[in-house]
Amino acid sequence: MTAAGVRTGGKWADLSRRVASTIVLLGIGVLLAVAEGAWLRLGMAVISAVTFWELAAMTGWKNPARHVTLFGRSRPIALAAIAGLSQAVALTGLPWAWAALALPILLGLPGAAARDRATYAIFGAAILLVAYGLVDFRESYGLNFVLWLMGVIIISDTAGYFFGRMIGGPKFWPAVSPKKTWSGTVAGWIGACILGAILWAMDRGDATLIWVSPLVCLAGQLGDIAESWLKRRAGVKDSSNLIPGHGGFMDRFDAVTGAVLATMLIGVLTSLPVVN
Repeated sequence: MTAAGVRTGGKWADLSRRVASTIVLLGIGVLLAVAEGAWLRLGMAVISAVTFWELAAMTGWKNPARHVTLFGRSRPIALAAIAGLSQAVALTGLPWAWAALALPILLGLPGAAARDRATYAIFGAAILLVAYGLVDFRESYGLNFVLWLMGVIIISDTAGYFFGRMIGGPKFWPAVSPKKTWSGTVAGWIGACILGAILWAMDRGDATLIWVSPLVCLAGQLGDIAESWLKRRAGVKDSSNLIPGHGGFMDRFDAVTGAVLATMLIGVLTSLPVVN
């Protein structure tokens, strides 16, 4: 038993990982709160580089030993540097600068394992678009908008974890994510909806938050599942060991990726909710 009275084994064995995810998300919020301009772009470029490094290893980028040790004999640091620099260029806001995001995809595609090239391209594009989208949300819609987005992810993860473990029941997608249950998944939707309703009731946002929040929540859950699928395909437990005992950056950013991409799509299809 821990000091809080929660067993560290059994169905609560990965509680520390959930806490780590929450800390990382809060860290993003702090970064976005205090950083502006070049510092904000630099932070997102560094995150892009690190997560790209992990992706390259999991898709066998010039690394025949990936199933033995995650980074094996060849660490794709150069490719990660290209991803970070390309992200920094794209975030300058200059005309057509966003096209730089295609560079690490095009340069790295031939080096990925043949069976994983499509996977590399799709996940790589997602990583780069998310960092780009977070900066755009911060500067175009304000800090509170980003904090709402992070709040949805944290509430979804927390509610899903505890209600899923306490209630149990049928699995959401057992072939890919054997621990995720329907009860936990739905609890996340409800928690996100409640957050949206509270913000609306407090006049901190408009009524669209009530239905947009659960959609963003679902997208975050699918991002989590997508990364679980990628790790199973690569034959690894974690995306890396950069966070001792808690895996890598992709393990902590999987839900953020899905949520941000969905929010970007909603912004293309209709107006995004107002968050004051």
